[in-house]
Amino acid sequence: MKNYNVKYLPKDILAGIVVALVSIPISMGYAQVAGLPVVYGLYGSVFPVLVYALITSSPQFVFGVDAAPAALVGGTLASLGIASGSPEAAAIVPVITMVTGCWLLLFFALRAGRLVNYISKPVMGGFISGIACTILLMQVPKLFGGDGVAGELFVLLYGIWRQLPSFHLLSAVLGVSTVVILQVAKKKAPKVPMAVILMAAGAGLTVFCHLDRHGVRLLPEVEAGLPKFSVPDFTLLFPHTGEIVVLSLTIALVIMAQTLLATSNYALKYNYKIRNNREVLAYAAGNVTSALVGCCPVNGSVSRSAIADQYGCKSQIMSVTAGITMILVLLFGTELLKYLPVPVLTGIIFSALLGILEFGVAKKAWKADKREFGIFMAAFLGVLILGTIYGVIIGVILSFVAVIIRAVIPPKAFLGMIPGHEGMHNLSRYKNAYPIEHTVIYRFSGNLFFGNINTFQEDIESAVKEDTRQVIVDARGIGSIDITAAERLVILKRNLNARGVYFYLTEHADSVNDQLRAFGADSLIQEGSVRRTISLALRAAGVEKPYPLEGISNVEEYAYAEADERLAEFQWVFGDEAEEKMKALAAEVAEKIVRSGDYSIENIVRTEKTASWGRVGLFDEDELLDRLERYFSRLDGQDHANIEKIEERLEQRRRIVEEKVKNLSPEALELLRRHRKEIEERLNREKRGKAQEGGKE
Repeated sequence: MKNYNVKYLPKDILAGIVVALVSIPISMGYAQVAGLPVVYGLYGSVFPVLVYALITSSPQFVFGVDAAPAALVGGTLASLGIASGSPEAAAIVPVITMVTGCWLLLFFALRAGRLVNYISKPVMGGFISGIACTILLMQVPKLFGGDGVAGELFVLLYGIWRQLPSFHLLSAVLGVSTVVILQVAKKKAPKVPMAVILMAAGAGLTVFCHLDRHGVRLLPEVEAGLPKFSVPDFTLLFPHTGEIVVLSLTIALVIMAQTLLATSNYALKYNYKIRNNREVLAYAAGNVTSALVGCCPVNGSVSRSAIADQYGCKSQIMSVTAGITMILVLLFGTELLKYLPVPVLTGIIFSALLGILEFGVAKKAWKADKREFGIFMAAFLGVLILGTIYGVIIGVILSFVAVIIRAVIPPKAFLGMIPGHEGMHNLSRYKNAYPIEHTVIYRFSGNLFFGNINTFQEDIESAVKEDTRQVIVDARGIGSIDITAAERLVILKRNLNARGVYFYLTEHADSVNDQLRAFGADSLIQEGSVRRTISLALRAAGVEKPYPLEGISNVEEYAYAEADERLAEFQWVFGDEAEEKMKALAAEVAEKIVRSGDYSIENIVRTEKTASWGRVGLFDEDELLDRLERYFSRLDGQDHANIEKIEERLEQRRRIVEEKVKNLSPEALELLRRHRKEIEERLNREKRGKAQEGGKE
């Protein structure tokens, strides 16, 4: 607040009022999920929020009664056999909240906020999604006029099925309509507080149409007045000490992890710093305060923070305003809450829960790494089928498993050379990369230790053929080794030497050499198996430049020093998708040129620079020019007058590219022309293929 700009005040106040109004139905619903009377959701939206606002280092994050802690508490009450909404539940929930606050205070003392960095996104995403789906299933019967259910997946499904005979059509219409309207409004009018509008509409329908007389359930009356502070009854711990301690630890971990991660995302988005340990203290203070007013554990709210952000929130004056607004509601507005239909409130909760599902993370993981997807699904199904506590245990185990898997199976590849390019390239990624004759070059991008040395050795031994004369390890990704790995390297070298194959370790940090000596593997150094670079290892093995490549007879024509690292960048970046990406880039550039009506060389270059990918390398630019020429040749008659002009400009640009390549190396120009011929043949094949497909149709 030191540098607070007064011009932000109106937006902060407006954001606070909207957040408070939206919090009324959401917090009341989550209080029910946690097994409490609905009024405690309002209590948890006053003093805990104000205490958090005074301590937090985040200027815009919203704190309050939220999904994950409420679900954890509600699920545990069910497992303990405590009825939701009962006096016993109202007594024991504040105890759980206070123990949660104590765990968070311990985390603060231990500066445990940094541990969040070790929880992977798939684990957290699967865990939160599992909780959200559990609560959604718990709320389904309330959408059609039934009672909420509790338990794990199969118990929930059975509970829903049992209540189907009591299906109430009007309640279902109200509940489902609420969900649909909120989901549409979220996309079409995100700044409109639609939850508040629907809550008012539901109350209006009750007043004028008497929904309760038609079988629609209404919220029970809420007593006016502020919450009373009282210390929870800790004697209730003793019958269920183990369960409550473990549950509270779980909730504390979830609060710390979920809220810190979300708060950090906002800090990155708006370029400010948060202090992790101070945040944990704010969470602890908020939960201790929540326990004193009899409420369930409180947490950061991603959905309400997004609403505050939409209204331009810049400081915690927003939270102070929200707290004051809720005080006014408790003092003067509770009489109106009894007109709120339960299906409408349930629909608001349903829509909010849909917003915290993390299935987008699962989709990304499926495309990028099936192991990450498996971790997400294991955490998700663990919570959904086994329950929240087991889900947390599975999540923690999976976090460690993910780290171990990455260490044991790091990125690795066999390398070769691309004619005309310096450096070594992945043979499986680059179709125009060739192995050096009689040579295995193996890149291992991870520290070498007892857990992965078997993989390292087996990969190399399986790659050695009868004509292999040297094995070279590109060890630039190996920052350290352990004693087991050092011993196995000596054994691997001895075994390869016995087969007439040289073994070299190259490109690594000099500290690895110190470790080799310390672990008794200095024979590798003394016998010349440790070399600074791959080229020095090849020279030591008697392989001179130009390196002979498998499948290329006249290697001299390809051996030149490439000065431009970006000559074939598209394939390096996009791999198998390089061709489709180049097509898309050519179409983008061509359309921009047509729209501008400027066919000069300068505009061609300028358009390429400002395209989505940016400027491409020389070889890629040559292919781009070829595709542009073909694109313009297919233009409609209205642009026919410009076709010759653009073709002339493209040819001029092609000659400039040729001159630049020639300046790099005369041999490169010949390679460029061969590359151009290959591209032309490929494009012609594409054209013939499309023509044949058209003929078949």
